[in-house]
Amino acid sequence: MTDTPAPMSAEEAAGRANVARTEFKKEAVWLPMLAVQHWNAGEMAIRDKTFTDCVIEGPAVMAVMNGTFFENCAMGTTTDVRTLLYRPVSDQKMAGVIGVANCRFVRCRFVQVGFTGSEDLVEQLTTGIKPLSEHSA
Repeated sequence: MTDTPAPMSAEEAAGRANVARTEFKKEAVWLPMLAVQHWNAGEMAIRDKTFTDCVIEGPAVMAVMNGTFFENCAMGTTTDVRTLLYRPVSDQKMAGVIGVANCRFVRCRFVQVGFTGSEDLVEQLTTGIKPLSEHSA
């Protein structure tokens, strides 16, 4: 006698489909849910995806890892970009953040998302990203 696996729920099927996707275009992406879908699939970071003209929604803190790039993105509603950045206090792995590696964000708008990463990355983001208020001018 063989055991029949339980049927996959629609929610689980949608989660697995999101993990398999490599491109997201013109859609809202709830970052915490996308992260949990990856964790449930055994992936501890969101990897190898391109987001184009998307709204990336939190609340979340994104750990920007190797190979991740932002092109013409609105990073948040602030007049001081530094309010979106978090400096790590240790060189150990961080807990409670969403890791993103080898991803590309093109013309995306970030809402309620903070950013962290290596000290060099935080410094680059401090000078290289524009808040939403500058994009709408």
